[in-house]
Amino acid sequence: FFSTTTTTTTTMLAVSTSCRRRALQQVTARAFSSHIKGASQAGKGPIGDDGRHEIWREDIYDHDNEPKVKRRDGSFASVEKLRGFLNYERNPEPYRQPLERIVDWEELNPQEDHEYSHTKVEKEIQAARCMDCGTPFCQTHQGCPVNNLIPEWNNLVYNGQWRDAIDRLHKTNNFPEFTGRVCPAPCEGSCVAGLVDSPVSIKLIEYSIVDEAWKNGWITPRIPKERTGMTVAVVGSGPAGLAAADQLNQAGHKVTVYERADRIGGLLMYGIPNMKLEKETVNRRVNLLREEGIEFVTNANIGDTVDVNELKANNDALVLCMGSTKPRDLPVPGRDLKGVHFAMEFLTANQQRLLMTKEGTLESKWEKNNFITAEGKDVIVIGGGDTGTDCLGTSMRHRCKSVTNFELMPQPPMERASDNAWPQWPRVFGVDYGHSEVQAVFGKDPRVFSVLTKEFIGDEEGNVKALVTQDVEITPKGPIAIEGTEREWPADLVVLSMGFLSPESYMIEEMGLATDQRNNIHAVYGDFRTNVEGVFAGGDCRRGQSLVVWAINEGRGAAESCDNYLQEKRDSSFDASSHVDVGGGYHNLSSLSPKM
Repeated sequence: FFSTTTTTTTTMLAVSTSCRRRALQQVTARAFSSHIKGASQAGKGPIGDDGRHEIWREDIYDHDNEPKVKRRDGSFASVEKLRGFLNYERNPEPYRQPLERIVDWEELNPQEDHEYSHTKVEKEIQAARCMDCGTPFCQTHQGCPVNNLIPEWNNLVYNGQWRDAIDRLHKTNNFPEFTGRVCPAPCEGSCVAGLVDSPVSIKLIEYSIVDEAWKNGWITPRIPKERTGMTVAVVGSGPAGLAAADQLNQAGHKVTVYERADRIGGLLMYGIPNMKLEKETVNRRVNLLREEGIEFVTNANIGDTVDVNELKANNDALVLCMGSTKPRDLPVPGRDLKGVHFAMEFLTANQQRLLMTKEGTLESKWEKNNFITAEGKDVIVIGGGDTGTDCLGTSMRHRCKSVTNFELMPQPPMERASDNAWPQWPRVFGVDYGHSEVQAVFGKDPRVFSVLTKEFIGDEEGNVKALVTQDVEITPKGPIAIEGTEREWPADLVVLSMGFLSPESYMIEEMGLATDQRNNIHAVYGDFRTNVEGVFAGGDCRRGQSLVVWAINEGRGAAESCDNYLQEKRDSSFDASSHVDVGGGYHNLSSLSPKM
């Protein structure tokens, strides 16, 4: 299947499905680890060979037919929550096996009927591990940026009250189907149970709640009963823009979202690959927002094809959520060689091709020169993090010849360091989906730590063919290259995944917006007002590059501040129009708001 692979892997792909599954479990078991300690292994303790807690039921004619679950001490008893974190193992739902999933673009998470998917009973067991702690750090600023009511919906799931659980989840999170799949789960890193054992499988429970709600038709359009008569333009349709639009629409304002790409979703659509977040999941939520009254405009590049001052003049307020889209470059010799690309160029072109293929428009709309393929190539991804992992996974599905991942920083420790105490995010070594896929095929982890790229080497036709690195030492003054450690690496495709610096400046300059020292839009967190009247900013364009869950937090905050501003604006208009004029009459108030 791949251009270069081991004899063992080739043999696996040829055997029958049942034999291949058993072989995969043995070969790839070592490839799986977690940044959170305590992931259970099938066949050990209370976890059975099927990857779930062992269950035993009474005879069908017995009065008690509720499932009896195996506990850590080996006994079987009904699921109970009082000592759940002591009785049951942490057991997050595993991804599909690497050699199964690299041949398709389907989601990593198993579907409901897949052999690896957890049953409802297993999910309720995991919810029972929530320990009713006095101070739930999982929902504080150290854990969940949107302050999800985690203990509440854990308890509801444990009691089988799934419909109530989605109501509690939606109280704080507009899009749990997004965060449940792409969020690294800082809530689990700050879980109190993790102090003495393994944290609760919060991420599993979150996406299970929302998936159950969609399946049962519990998520329906919430059309505002009253409209304020005020209009708001939201620039950007990523998680921050969509969250802001949702909140403002529910407040009764008329909201229009402007997106410069050809599809709504921002990084949810083009920045996160399909295997991590299925695009039908994004479209489903966008269609719901559209039914609720939000208008979406695509191919609208504000400040370029659309005049920003005209947009501001035609609306009562403007909310900027256009993300941090200026990538960090690598200005070394050979940077202009063909075959050196930014990560977003690589991921976006791939996702566009996938969507066109699915829709049957590839032949009519596809521009072949824009596609960046890793097929049959030696690929080097410079930079780690989620985006770097997504580039690894995409390269594997392109059938690359080899793939290597460079990271400037040294390898993290296996356990928390002394300066990384709970409840901080655990900065420890972990294996993400892309790493395990490379390891399953090529037999080793793709990462090379403590290296920097010194130069790119090209061929006679201007294509990159190799690059040179140097080992580095991290000092208080920063990374320092070690002389005499140069190495040359073959590379037909180099992907730069080194993060983002700031939003693009053309709209900021045209509007005269103030910026901070990092060239992000200056707006105080919690207020979100810019220096321009009626203009608000939230998400990565204000905060800097961050998580999807932080973008939702900022979108909700900017919407709240904008709503307060619009209420003040409406109230001042009402006060001015309620004065008696010289003729003794009153102004017509009906045009101000349907409420009046």
